[in-house]
Amino acid sequence: MAERLLISGRVQGVGFRAFTQGVARDTGVRGWVRNLADGRVEAHLEGDGPACARVITALQTGPRFGRVDGIERAEVADTGVADFEIRR
Repeated sequence: MAERLLISGRVQGVGFRAFTQGVARDTGVRGWVRNLADGRVEAHLEGDGPACARVITALQTGPRFGRVDGIERAEVADTGVADFEIRR
């Protein structure tokens, strides 16, 4: 399973990418996360359905100083990434 997420709210400058990476690695989800120029964060998740669901549930709250207003989800092709990385 692979999903692309677009997360909106106060999600840049609050440790959101590091938070996402930590949750993903803790649950065995692979992929990447990056900031977008429009202020949103984009994430690509790959893993089994329940693990991805746990990551998405955690992202709905986000890190302490963040605020998530919405998460757009779309199924995408699995790319076979080996780990979870923060992209710049």
